[in-house]
Amino acid sequence: MTPAVPAAPGGPLARVLLRRLRWWDVERLLPVEAELFGAGAWSAELFWSELAAPGRTYLAAEDRDGALLGYGGLALAGPDADVQTLAVAPGAQRRGVGGLLLDALVAAAREGGASAVLLEVRADNAPAAALYAARGFERIGVRRRYYQPEDVDAHVLRLRLGGSGARSGAETHRS
Repeated sequence: MTPAVPAAPGGPLARVLLRRLRWWDVERLLPVEAELFGAGAWSAELFWSELAAPGRTYLAAEDRDGALLGYGGLALAGPDADVQTLAVAPGAQRRGVGGLLLDALVAAAREGGASAVLLEVRADNAPAAALYAARGFERIGVRRRYYQPEDVDAHVLRLRLGGSGARSGAETHRS
């Protein structure tokens, strides 16, 4: 993906730019990470490690003024791709940003030759579950008490990439 690509030609998302997330972006996304994920928030070191790992695609969504609207990451290994994170800043939620990020990650998985995209979503995150269902993800399992220290289950979801893949639909924040 080229830097600062307009995410959509018209409508409210026309002002959203998607670009590769870089190491220097980490400090400014940490407050969003902490607000959204509390005790389960990733550290700067974890983000830096993910950005440096092979087979990773991390994207930032910004408005034309450079404000961070959201970010997402994908790990590609063999036939499967895993969404590592998907987050939309609270002030940008319910505006389609999460859907744009998810669609771009699914496209990256396709381009990388993946046959499926997997992710975990908190069982208590109905907006995220709605986004994934709207994009064709299906629940294939449950990881009990996966999210710690809150003891919240994770639903394991899969999108098979043999057909239509990402579709337009709902929006929210991270898995």
